[in-house]
Amino acid sequence: MAGVSGGNDFQWCFSQVKGAIDEDVAEADIISTVEFNYSGELLATGDKGGRVVIFQHEQESKNRPQLRGEYNVYSTFQSHEPEFDYLKSLEIEEKINKIRWLPQQNSAHFLLSTNDKTIKLWKISERDKRAEGYNLKDEEGRLRDPFRISSLRVPVLMPMDLMVEASPRRIFANAHTYHINSISVNSDHETYLSADDLRINLWHLEITDRSFNIVDIKPANMEELTEVITAAECHPHQCNVFVYSSSKGTIRLCDMRAAALCDRHSKFFEEPEDPSSRSFFSEIISSISDVKFSHSGRYMMTRDYLSVKVWDLNMENRPVETYQVHEYLRSKLCSLYENDCIFDKFECCWNGSDSAIMTGSYNNFFRMFDRNTRRDITLEASRESSKPRATLKPRKVSTGGKRKKDEISVDSLDFNKKILHTAWHPKENVIAVAATNNLYIFQDKIN
Repeated sequence: MAGVSGGNDFQWCFSQVKGAIDEDVAEADIISTVEFNYSGELLATGDKGGRVVIFQHEQESKNRPQLRGEYNVYSTFQSHEPEFDYLKSLEIEEKINKIRWLPQQNSAHFLLSTNDKTIKLWKISERDKRAEGYNLKDEEGRLRDPFRISSLRVPVLMPMDLMVEASPRRIFANAHTYHINSISVNSDHETYLSADDLRINLWHLEITDRSFNIVDIKPANMEELTEVITAAECHPHQCNVFVYSSSKGTIRLCDMRAAALCDRHSKFFEEPEDPSSRSFFSEIISSISDVKFSHSGRYMMTRDYLSVKVWDLNMENRPVETYQVHEYLRSKLCSLYENDCIFDKFECCWNGSDSAIMTGSYNNFFRMFDRNTRRDITLEASRESSKPRATLKPRKVSTGGKRKKDEISVDSLDFNKKILHTAWHPKENVIAVAATNNLYIFQDKIN
């Protein structure tokens, strides 16, 4: 994928931006998760206001073939509402933490969405016909007197304007004491796991009133707590295997065939720390914020504060690849600790062929790494380059000394503009990048 480095094959160009331009962004409008479905035809976003917006890929226009299909709003619905836990006197935010699509089995689409406590299974379906000619109702829907009905009619289906309906089919509640940080659909398409700070539960999609606790790292005495679970994911092909990452920078791979309670891991992935680079912030920046299996299932990728690491599942002692995302921030960790940015949770994603990876940074920058050529590129999600088909120019950050013309100084980076959530189309070079309340869609520009 030479497009990572703006090579000969293609370059990235602007396609669309969704969301208001206002300077004052309402907290509820901030995007908190982005996810393509398995075919890439649908793209879902969740926000801090508990809403889910689904975009659908429109077919390319025959009249204007240069305009590739765009993503337009398909359905919008309120997934979660703010709640209050009266037993603990705690407010439960409506913010959508994660969305995960289920593989499509029929004409309807299904997705799981979760806030801190409750997971919901939504069905998104289309209706373009309505039944007319009832026997017991008149045209307005009022009930008719059965004694006045002299003949029977056969109801008929009449065409109507397309309606997209979102309905909650299952609600999985009351299983997590702590905040849910991950949900992951298993490859058997019947079960899924949900993880909070100290426990991982396994659910069946049809059963809402019970789940199996498969990992529990809660110590008997909470004062002895040394680490928390930060992310978890099921293997894409082996339904018995899953991984979870911790705030200590380690990843555990578990096999559900070995035991019902997977407190004892099958594999333990950890990179030995370099004693020379140890500092006060070492423990904080080594905390893993995201873990993702490659589509092939051979590798997994982890994101910590400063880097992305690719691990071979057959090698536990060190990653096979390490990519620095924003190494220039190492000297700024003190101020990033003071403004709490050091605790930001950046996600990462693979492209469809596992040959490239993408993750976010500050100043609305996002990074791409080509695994074959080891080249990387920094791009920016900004309205200034949001003309249709405008090519994205690579950005560079200068770390001191003389600043070149196109470079931006590390001291002038805006840490309030951060790209935490990104998604890559499973089959094409189309990416979705969430920048605060705006969703940017970029695609490859074939030369």
